[in-house]
Amino acid sequence: MSTATNQATDPHAATLATLARVFGDGVFGMSHFRDNLRLFLPPSRLIEVLTVLRDECRFALLAELGATDYLGYPGWTRARFEVHYVLLNLDTAERLVIKTGVDDPKPELPSAVPLWLGADWMEREVFDMYGITFTGHPDLRRILMPDEFTAFPLRKDYPLRGRGERHNFPRLTREES
Repeated sequence: MSTATNQATDPHAATLATLARVFGDGVFGMSHFRDNLRLFLPPSRLIEVLTVLRDECRFALLAELGATDYLGYPGWTRARFEVHYVLLNLDTAERLVIKTGVDDPKPELPSAVPLWLGADWMEREVFDMYGITFTGHPDLRRILMPDEFTAFPLRKDYPLRGRGERHNFPRLTREES
């Protein structure tokens, strides 16, 4: 089958061809689900692959960055946390999902802020809710929870009824807020 035919039937053919040319085989795993292409990367290659996707494949928009905690998930054999990056090519409307895993005791990934400034607040939210640290982030601090909060509420080991944190927070009046 020719490359032109491949590109006509598979919207991701050009992206995969570029990644194969730059990285060869074995850098990432891949799956398709409902016209979405998902690439699974080791954390050590994350920024390298994201840079090629932005510069050579023209994925100019980081549409979403989030995480999932798979603690206790039946049959799960990969890392506890999975961070996903949803990229969009504005020229072709191609959407690509990049996933990478990190584990306890110190989940850590390099920051994507140097590539997409919009990653700033998204990485802060993932840090605040899951405790995943993004090295090289310009201002990694809590964005949703108070600074005094010591837990990460979207982790699966966080109790459903909380830990009684609210009584420790100072009470603010409407005038003070």
